[in-house]
Amino acid sequence: MANNPYSVLGINENASDSEIKDAYRRLAKAYHSDASGGDSDAVRKMDELDRAYDEIMMQRSNGYSSASYAQNNNYSYSDYSQFSDIREKINIGRYEDAEMILDGIPGDMRNAEWYYLKGRIQQNRGWFDEAYKNYAAACNKEPENTEYRNAFDNLNNYTNGGYRQTRRQTSSGCSACDVCSGLMCADCCCECFGGDLIPCC
Repeated sequence: MANNPYSVLGINENASDSEIKDAYRRLAKAYHSDASGGDSDAVRKMDELDRAYDEIMMQRSNGYSSASYAQNNNYSYSDYSQFSDIREKINIGRYEDAEMILDGIPGDMRNAEWYYLKGRIQQNRGWFDEAYKNYAAACNKEPENTEYRNAFDNLNNYTNGGYRQTRRQTSSGCSACDVCSGLMCADCCCECFGGDLIPCC
């Protein structure tokens, strides 16, 4: 990017990781669409902040991946606070970025919060079946956690008796049954006027 990413966040290059995160959060609150009302200048500034933050974190992790980032910074994703960046991205609608980080976390480090956050991303995308499974996994791992239980119950109540969309659903929403029904209806109309669209019927 053209500007120095540290300058964009208003910090110097010797800032600690926590100072970088604090600066990003402070600025993001000011320019996020909820606060700015979707102003085009604010949207551009928010995009600049996102790119600056991501670039700094990539530079610091020396070839960023979520697993290497965890090792380089000597922490485990089992700690609630270490998922705060992922939660932040979900809260501002950066689902692809959040999911990329989640998917890079090794299987043996995927705790209840990992499944909960994965479920949140899927629910926000309308993939209710997959969200349901991940919320259930989060509840199984931490049955006493009310946040996970509430998410599971709310989704269950929302979809109970209704249709749960999966990512494999086609955008047209048209099935073979719809085609057959349409042909039979057209045939009936033709027969009313003395014609026959489908001779065998």
